[in-house]
Amino acid sequence: MNGDDFQRITDVSRETLKQFQLYADLLEKWQKSINLVSKSSLSDKWRRHFYDSAQLIDYINKDTKPLKILDLGSGAGFPGLVISLLSAGEVHLVEGVGKKCSFMKQVIQKTGMNAIVHNERIEQMNSFSADLITSRACADLDKLLELTSPFMNDQTECLFLKGEKSEDEIKHASKKWTFDVKKIPSKSEESGMILHLSNIQRK
Repeated sequence: MNGDDFQRITDVSRETLKQFQLYADLLEKWQKSINLVSKSSLSDKWRRHFYDSAQLIDYINKDTKPLKILDLGSGAGFPGLVISLLSAGEVHLVEGVGKKCSFMKQVIQKTGMNAIVHNERIEQMNSFSADLITSRACADLDKLLELTSPFMNDQTECLFLKGEKSEDEIKHASKKWTFDVKKIPSKSEESGMILHLSNIQRK
């Protein structure tokens, strides 16, 4: 997959594609000095990282109000920066590694997207009420819910990009939490799964 394929599949505008291309170019440039993504995935970045993240937009309700989104363990900005470029809402990106935060800040500056980088551990952050919480390859489900629970309200939903162990993670998390979950097969990874959670409560 290349940028043109990405545009065709996601139906983004030419202007938005230019922003994604800027992002992709910066990823290539910064990857030479810091490890933003695995080296093996860089050549397939449009599918492995950009499309993998962009597929979440189909499950985000952007019609009701401007959404406040919390993205945990943002790394190189997947999925947080991607859904920000797709106008999902105001995205707060939480990442503990300073160099990765510097990278994301430059992407935000170059593209003008509506996103804020928090260079700190989520446990130390001042909590706010999030409409949506996202994460990709950050922690298991129980840990994600534990870390983000201070940011949840009754209406908060979660979209977590998961791998082949998602069923085990749901089973483990269900010991401490109650939630409704939709299991959505990933369009970018054969073994991948999107977990769409709502009505989340601690037991």
